[in-house]
Amino acid sequence: MRGALAVSTSSRVIVGVSGSPGSLRALRYAAGLALRQEAELIAVHAWVPPGGELADRRYPSPYLRQIWTDAARTRLAQALDAAWGGDIAGLAVRRAVVRGEPGQVLVDLAEHGDTLVVGAGRRSWFSRIWHGRVSRYCLSHSCCPIIAVPPSTLGQRWPGMDSALSAGSWRRMAVSTRRSAGLGSRPSSSTRTWRAVR
Repeated sequence: MRGALAVSTSSRVIVGVSGSPGSLRALRYAAGLALRQEAELIAVHAWVPPGGELADRRYPSPYLRQIWTDAARTRLAQALDAAWGGDIAGLAVRRAVVRGEPGQVLVDLAEHGDTLVVGAGRRSWFSRIWHGRVSRYCLSHSCCPIIAVPPSTLGQRWPGMDSALSAGSWRRMAVSTRRSAGLGSRPSSSTRTWRAVR
């Protein structure tokens, strides 16, 4: 996405978080959007049992379900730390760990007036088939506006470079961007435009 992207004011910005480099980029974009709109950010990590729901129904284990749930909470916390390296001033964040397929979970959570942010997946043919399922499902079923954030070109040119950008570096760039735009530490409520840089 290049240039300015205008989005109407949202009460909530919902973003899917898997921990992949693409989802971290979507998470950072969603954070910037929520700051500019002064909206609540809901970071969602969806999970399914290893082996799928059918295997879990055949051999249910409350002990294993608790382990999987705890592991999902840990993955979400690690993704937020990798993206930001700590709390962001002025950003209200709610964490949601939900059992289910990612696309359906995100669509079920979203309401009219929300904005849903998802990673568009990598550009290879296999990744478009496998990782693009979530964005395609959301685009087909969501009742609210959706922003699909493309993957960074750094990951294509220099493998590992996308994830090598530290959370601290991103935070410094975000603050610098807001200051250079004359927004200060918090965005103006009248500002409704966010720029996505490829």
